[in-house]
Amino acid sequence: MATVTAPNVDKATWIDLYRRMLLIRKTELQLAKSHQRGDVHGACHTYVGQEAVAVGVLAHFSSRDMVFSTHRGHGHAMAKGMPAEDLIAELYGRVTGCSRGRGGSMHLFSPEIGMMGTSGIVAPCILQAAGAGYTFKLTKESSVSAAFFGDGAVNNGAFHEGLNLASIYKLPVLFVCENNQYATEVPFSYSAGNPHVANRGAAYGIPAIEVDGNDLLAVYSAAQIAVTRARRGEGPTLIECKTYRTRAHSEGMTDFTYRTRDEVEDWKSKCPIVRCREAILEAFGDEEGVTGTWLDEIEDEIADEVAQAHANAIEADYPEAEDSATHVFAEPRESSLPLPSPADATSEKSFVEATVDALRFALQRHDLMFVMGEGVGERGGSFKTTDGLYKLFGAERICDTPISERGFIGLACGAAMSGSRPVIDFMFADFILDAAGEIINQIAKVQYMSNGRIKMPVVLRGCIGAGHSAATHHSGSYYTTYGHFPGLKVVVPSNAYDAKGLFAEALAGDDPVLFLEHRELLTIKCAVPEQDYRIPFGQAAIVREGTDVTVVSLAQMVHKAAVAAEQLAAKGVSVELIDPRTIAPLDVDTILASVAKTGRLLVVDESFGPYGLGAEIAAQVSDRGFDDLDAPIKRLNGKQAPTPYSPVLENNNIPQVDDIVAAIEELMAE
Repeated sequence: MATVTAPNVDKATWIDLYRRMLLIRKTELQLAKSHQRGDVHGACHTYVGQEAVAVGVLAHFSSRDMVFSTHRGHGHAMAKGMPAEDLIAELYGRVTGCSRGRGGSMHLFSPEIGMMGTSGIVAPCILQAAGAGYTFKLTKESSVSAAFFGDGAVNNGAFHEGLNLASIYKLPVLFVCENNQYATEVPFSYSAGNPHVANRGAAYGIPAIEVDGNDLLAVYSAAQIAVTRARRGEGPTLIECKTYRTRAHSEGMTDFTYRTRDEVEDWKSKCPIVRCREAILEAFGDEEGVTGTWLDEIEDEIADEVAQAHANAIEADYPEAEDSATHVFAEPRESSLPLPSPADATSEKSFVEATVDALRFALQRHDLMFVMGEGVGERGGSFKTTDGLYKLFGAERICDTPISERGFIGLACGAAMSGSRPVIDFMFADFILDAAGEIINQIAKVQYMSNGRIKMPVVLRGCIGAGHSAATHHSGSYYTTYGHFPGLKVVVPSNAYDAKGLFAEALAGDDPVLFLEHRELLTIKCAVPEQDYRIPFGQAAIVREGTDVTVVSLAQMVHKAAVAAEQLAAKGVSVELIDPRTIAPLDVDTILASVAKTGRLLVVDESFGPYGLGAEIAAQVSDRGFDDLDAPIKRLNGKQAPTPYSPVLENNNIPQVDDIVAAIEELMAE
C-alpha cells in the first residue's frame, strides 16, 4: 500500500476545510430534527461522523471533476459544492431541491456542479465513476471522477468488476471506501473474509492507501496523491478511510441492537471536526485572531446559514403533481436524413452488414461514441458486428472487455452521464441478465431522477431467439421484459433495411435503447441503400397488405408469417402482416387501422405467452378497437418453457409455419 506524507496546509485552507465540515454536520443535525418532526417524508441517511472523508477528498476536485455516490451521500454532495438549501429542500420533497423533489435522501443529482448522482442501490456508483473516467480518457482532459461507497459495497460484484475495468483501461478514478464498520447492521468483521479493504487493490494492480478517515489531514494527503496520479494518466487509486457513523443507519431506525452505546461514544470522542479544530489551534494559535472564540464565531455563522436554508426550504413549493411523469425520455432529435426506399438500393446487404454501415456513420459523426464488448476489437465481434471498425477507429473506441457484463454496462451508464455515447455489444440477451439491475435501476432511471438534466444515450445490442440449437443460455429474447420498464426503448428488427435505419435512429438519440437482433436473421440479405438514414421508432411496417385477417409478428416470426400468408393466399385468405419493429414504443395505431379493415387479429410471438407482447396488443385493441372485431383475438406463442437443445424439442417449442396457418384458419372459422 502507498505511504502518505503530510503536506503543508496553510491557514486559509484549514479554515475552509473546517467550514465545509461544519456545514455538513449542522445540516445533517437539522435534517435529523426535521425527520423527527415529519418534514422529511422518507428515509434520511445522515453523514454525521464521516465529514473528514468527503471534505478531505473533494478539496482537490474542480468543477469539471465528477462524483458518484451511495445512499449516504449528503456529505459528498455538500463537499462538492451543493448549497445546504438545495439538499434540505430535496429531503423536504420541494421543487427547489437538487433533484426537484424526485430523489430524497438517497438520490441526489446536481450535474451542474459535477454531483452526478447518489444511488439507493449499493455499488453501481463504482461502475459509473469508471464510466466517467472512460469519457475523460476519450476527451484527453485531465479530469477525475470519484466513487464513494461503504464497506458493504466491497463484497459486491460491482466492486470487483469496477476496479478491474479501471485498472485495465488506466482510468482516472478514485475509489473511496468509507469503512464505517457496518453494512447497515452487519459488522464488516463478520461479512468480509478479508477485513482490510485497501489490500484488495493489489489484486487488480491498483495502488491503495489506508488512512484514518477521521483525520482530515490524512484523508486530504491521500487524496492529493491519488488525484495527482489520476491527472497524470497513471490510473486509479483505492483509498480506504477507517471511519464511523455516529447516528443510526437511517434516522428513526433502532441503533443499539447490533452495536453498543459505549462503542458509539468511543467513536464520538474521535470526532473529525473536534480534531480539526484542535489541529487549527495547535498550528495557528499563536497567530493573531486564531482563537477558540474566533472558531466559535465561525460555527455560529454556519449555524445561521443552515437555519436560513431550512427556513427557505420549508417555505418552498412542492412540485406540480402533473410533472410526475415528465423526463422519462429525452426530447427526440429530428432527423435531417431522407428516408430512402429499399427500391433505391443498388446492392443487397445482410442484417449485420447493414448495422455495421450504420455504426460506422455514427462513429464518424460522434467523437465520444465508443463500442465496448467481448471480442469486438480486432476480431470484429462474434457475429462481425464491428467488422473493420477497429482499424478505422482504434482500441479506445472499439474496445474489448473482459467477461464482465455488469461491469461494462454499469461503466456505460457513467460514460453516458458524463457526455459519451456508449454502444455495448453484449453478444446474447441471456448474458445481460447479470446486469439487469444496472439497466433497470440505473440506465433507465437517470434521466427521470435528474429531472432531465442528464441524458442517457446508451445503445445495448445483442442476439435473441431460438433456432440454432444453442439451448437455454443462448436463445432467450426477453424483449417484453425490458419493454415493461419506463425509460427504455426496445427495438427488434426483422430485416437488414429496417435494421440499418433503426440502429441509426438508436445511435442518434439521447435515450437508452435495447437493440435486439434475432440470431437466425443475421446473415439474411435484402436491398439496403448505401447512404445513412434513420427510421423513427414507434412506426410499424405493413409487410403485406390484406383484407381478411391481421397478423402481427416480430423478428423471425415475420418471415414465418409471410410464408404462411403466401400459402393461405392460395386458399383465398388475404392476410395483412404487420411488423411493429419496436415494442417500446409500440405502434398500436397501425394495428388498430388494420383490424378496422380485417376484423380479425392474430399475434404471433416466439417469446413466452403470459404477460407478453400479445397480451399487451390484445388489451389495447380490446380497449380501443373492440367494436371492429368480428372474432376473438388469438395469440400464438412459444411454449412456456426454457429453450431445449435438440432440434426436435426446440422446433416444438416455437411457432412454425404450419402452426401459423392453422391458427389463422381457426380464426377465420370464428
